[in-house]
Amino acid sequence: MKLPDWTDGNRLELLENGEEYFPAVFSAIEAAEREILVETFILFEDKVGLALHAVLVAAARRGVKVDMTVDGFGSPELSEGFVRSLTEAGVRLHVFDPPPRLSRRLKPFRRLHRKIVVVDGRVGFIGGINFSADHLIDFGPEAKQDYAVRVEGPVVAQLRRVTRDMLAPAVARRRWWPSRQAADANDPAAMPPRAGDAKALVVIRDNHRHRDDIERMYRMALHSARHEVIIANAYFFPGFRLLRSMQLAARRGVRVNLILQGQPDIAWARWAAHMVYDRLMSAGVHIFEYCDRPMHSKVALVDREWSTVGSSNLDPLSLSLNLESNLVIQDRAFNQSLREKLEVLMQDSCVKLEMAQTASRRWWWRLGASTLVFHVMRHFPRWLARLPRQHQPVLPAEQTPVVVTAAKEAATEAWQWHPGIKQLSKETAD
Repeated sequence: MKLPDWTDGNRLELLENGEEYFPAVFSAIEAAEREILVETFILFEDKVGLALHAVLVAAARRGVKVDMTVDGFGSPELSEGFVRSLTEAGVRLHVFDPPPRLSRRLKPFRRLHRKIVVVDGRVGFIGGINFSADHLIDFGPEAKQDYAVRVEGPVVAQLRRVTRDMLAPAVARRRWWPSRQAADANDPAAMPPRAGDAKALVVIRDNHRHRDDIERMYRMALHSARHEVIIANAYFFPGFRLLRSMQLAARRGVRVNLILQGQPDIAWARWAAHMVYDRLMSAGVHIFEYCDRPMHSKVALVDREWSTVGSSNLDPLSLSLNLESNLVIQDRAFNQSLREKLEVLMQDSCVKLEMAQTASRRWWWRLGASTLVFHVMRHFPRWLARLPRQHQPVLPAEQTPVVVTAAKEAATEAWQWHPGIKQLSKETAD
């Protein structure tokens, strides 16, 4: 499948963690005049979810068209009061592939893992940050380290198209429906004006026409690298081809730095990553483990111009199963901004590993585990891709099971009339 073309004329702003991301998103929503599109894997009824709820309800009540899509596995416990107050205000809440009530946590594969917000077709946000309080520093030791991008310019039209296609796939297939080009020609939001000088494109991964687009972009960037690569990724267990691209880059003299989890929020994540450390380090790759708190980042840069920020991890779920989205960027200023953030992490918050700390020094690894892992790495993306690709519906929230507890109903009554819920940015800053 041909990758999309680069789009020129964009302005980009790197946002680090919830302290920068949430106020920027809420401010854009508060200024919305026509349309708000939101996709998220996780939406919780904590102070962040309630703040998002408040600004969306206010926007819908003043006549803005609001569509929000959440994943049925990642956001399984929205209370009836939370959902009802959204829909009564006019927000269209959609659930991607909701599991049956009795198997709510038994469908971890092929999830909607994207995090996208588009406002009026003029400003967009994309990255790895969910709408949950664990992306704020005051959450405590389990607060996540992550990034997103605020985007203005023509590439926002690509973000908008991706989110709209998720909501109306059947409409797009009707032969009598006007072509996308004709419909967009009459829609001012489909043609955002130039806002800067950055080139960018939206790259997605799905289970139909774009199964390996994000991985291909990573490999193309690694093959073109001449001086330096920095990858900061939360869940790292790449397939053979991507692993090989990193090794080849390091062997031809490129400095390849990986920033990976040292204190993962999921126990097996660090163990899985360690399975490939010795192979990478033997080729000259430098591995830094981030130890301040769980890392949730999905970002990378190559040399002085190429960079990417998005939702895709470098693991089997993201590269072979989930619906993902990354923004790929050609811009020196953005590259430098991301570089400065990642260099601070490596210098102040990471431990650089040595070969003696990898699995290769353990007897069970030398007896054959290395060969086994190598062949699993080489073939697992193809194996996973063969899992059934059943139709995954996007349903209105009222047609899906909603988990409600007495505590949540009480909380719903408490926040529904809370006048200060929109002061999140001030409270977290204090």
